Amino acid sequence: MKLHEITSTLESIAPKIYQESYDNSGLIVGDLSMEVTGAIICLDSTEDVVDEAIRKGANLVIAHHPIVFKGLKTFTGKNYVERTVMKAIKNDIALYAIHTNLDNVRRGVNEKIADKLGLKNKRILSAKRGFLNKLVFFCPDKDASRVKEAIFSAGGGTISDYDNCSYSSGGVGTFKPMRNANPVEGSLGELSTVNESRIEVLVKNSVLEEVIHALKSTHPYEEVAHEVYSIKNEDQELGSGMIGELESSASLDEFLTYVSFTFNTGVIKYTPFKKEIKKVAVCGGSGSFLLKNAIAAKADVFITSDFKYHEFFDAEGEISIFDIGHFESEQFTIDLIKEFLIDKFPKFAPHLTEINTNPVKYF
Repeated sequence: MKLHEITSTLESIAPKIYQESYDNSGLIVGDLSMEVTGAIICLDSTEDVVDEAIRKGANLVIAHHPIVFKGLKTFTGKNYVERTVMKAIKNDIALYAIHTNLDNVRRGVNEKIADKLGLKNKRILSAKRGFLNKLVFFCPDKDASRVKEAIFSAGGGTISDYDNCSYSSGGVGTFKPMRNANPVEGSLGELSTVNESRIEVLVKNSVLEEVIHALKSTHPYEEVAHEVYSIKNEDQELGSGMIGELESSASLDEFLTYVSFTFNTGVIKYTPFKKEIKKVAVCGGSGSFLLKNAIAAKADVFITSDFKYHEFFDAEGEISIFDIGHFESEQFTIDLIKEFLIDKFPKFAPHLTEINTNPVKYF
């Protein structure tokens, strides 16, 4: 199996276009045309994980966190980042990261956390804007179904849990083929009229290029009249965090015990809360920026990590903050990545790392 087959699969689930501006997801070390002999999945690419890959005969490490966030100007082994990259290159091991793009998709890190907690009625906590487009095109009525089917197959017309979504309105199109035209219908120099449909389809940024290609490839006209509008609607399948509800309410102490057991935490830093807990917001990794969203959504608890001391005061008694640790909040991500790969490549057997890469220990 080629490396590009694996990366293409992961990026079809979590397109790189969805990563945050500061991130560095994607292939960091390696050749997309290389043959993959095995893969290690981890949260962090470290020297120990690369050594583990060498021992197991694997030449690919798939991590959640990119080993390189900023440009490297020297390779002298002065820190763990340089040493890890140098060791990977020396041993022909590819390093790949799938980070905030996997955080931001519906089927990603936060839904995995929500599922571990058994949350129901899940939705994105803070949906993103600016990633949706409206494609409008005009097509002869007799060809409309075929062209729409091609667009749907390319990923257009998907709205949350619905696909093949479109709107059509009828009308009459006119055109006059000029001297150098090669019309499918009509004659050079003569005005033609055709019964046409105006068709509107919602298209995500991540598949826009493929959808436009499908439109032009299947449309009967030599020149395809179409328009693309960027729209400001929220994409309910894309964004930060997730919120859902417990099957039944729990007291604060009961829920602390449940979360501690589920995430095998060394410690939970939390703020007091007097009411029963029913609605739960989550965000893997550093999620303090979503506290206002969690409060606005009437969550009783917000589970995340990396809150600073004074940020705990912002709970104001309206919500209980559970800071369970960065590693702990994202630990199930490696299972998620493995599930994606096995679903696509049933005969491929990626390994979950046996190395605990959590840099934080508890005494």
